[in-house]
Amino acid sequence: MATVYVPTPLRRFTGNQSKIVESAETVGALIEKLDEQYPGFSGKLLDGDGGVKRFINVFVNDDEIRTLAGLETGIGEDDKVSIVPAMAGGQ
Repeated sequence: MATVYVPTPLRRFTGNQSKIVESAETVGALIEKLDEQYPGFSGKLLDGDGGVKRFINVFVNDDEIRTLAGLETGIGEDDKVSIVPAMAGGQ
């Protein structure tokens, strides 16, 4: 089962869990499963067209899924999925 690392802003949907262990074949299927368990979760990640919002980065291990197959990126049993909101600010 893959380990999903949940960023602080999304933990209110997951009962304050920072890590969730779940199995799915693709990132998209994983997000669907998490939304079933934690309603509203996918709404914070996906845009109106069903893609990952531009200010959210999703990594499978060390690779950002936009450089792979997007939401169709496969997930293995020992993979780590990290959801990283983009940072803004500075001068």
